[in-house]
Amino acid sequence: MAHSSYEQACEAALFFKDRLPSPLQAPRIAIICGSGLGGLANTIDAQPRAEFDFKSIPHFPHLTVAGHAGKLVFGCLNGQVPAVLMVGRAHYYEGHSLDRVTFPVRVFKLLGIDTIILTNAAGALNPDYMVGDIVLLNDHLFLSGLAGIHPLRGPNAEEFGPRFPPLSDAYDLDLRRHVHKAWAAMDLSDNQRRLHEGIYAFVGGPSYETRAECRMLRGLGADLVGMSTVPEIVVARHCGVRVLALSLVTNKAVLEPVPRGDDSLLTGKRAEELDAIMQEGKANHQEVLDAGRSAAIDMQKLVMETVAFGFPPSDRR
Repeated sequence: MAHSSYEQACEAALFFKDRLPSPLQAPRIAIICGSGLGGLANTIDAQPRAEFDFKSIPHFPHLTVAGHAGKLVFGCLNGQVPAVLMVGRAHYYEGHSLDRVTFPVRVFKLLGIDTIILTNAAGALNPDYMVGDIVLLNDHLFLSGLAGIHPLRGPNAEEFGPRFPPLSDAYDLDLRRHVHKAWAAMDLSDNQRRLHEGIYAFVGGPSYETRAECRMLRGLGADLVGMSTVPEIVVARHCGVRVLALSLVTNKAVLEPVPRGDDSLLTGKRAEELDAIMQEGKANHQEVLDAGRSAAIDMQKLVMETVAFGFPPSDRR
């Protein structure tokens, strides 16, 4: 029985050997689909194609979150680029260790990918961001990682990468340039959606952040806050995989302090009026899923255009 993370990843990768048609046995790109963004699987060509439930794959984590299907979809993008899409992801707040959360990334490395595209739903800390905007990540804050809750904690898996991997170059500059080119090539005249670049702060969840926590993260330089992606990026870079990450803004974080109980402006307010003040801007998971659905088409187009720019025919295996 496999015990080390490398042995377990090898066992999971071997699972696909006789189950994939030959054109899909060496995927070039992995795409991780975040909350409400499972529609990205529709970008995969109809044939050849193969799907696997997480529960059927050795050592893969099982999911418990609504909106996360928990399956791998193998196929080709743009008719020529073999890829694997991960529809749904495991989260630390579900009770998984960060090693288990990031396990699929190591399996993708063993399958042969050299690039990973990660998507997520996130709350906007930057007041210039609007719900429905897309943010290209160029850095992150990993406070729990700095405190030792880290996917690379423990004996180093030398088969994947070095003991002390640098992360100052985590977000591939060339890939980010391709995203901007792809965005410029898209026809978005019928909506007001914008593309930004920004910094993502990872939090453990599952509770959404308090107003004070949002102000703290914003003060530290974060533009977005969410409960995924960063641990996967750390492991991808440990494995030497190029990283591209995109966030969909699904809600605006509340940065204003709560009213004081002795605020004179509250005098005479009815209970329902006080409740409305406290409820303003409160995030909820259904809002995340709804915003994801409304922006899914544009996100799909952007990923497809980016692949077209970043992986021209001469660069395809």
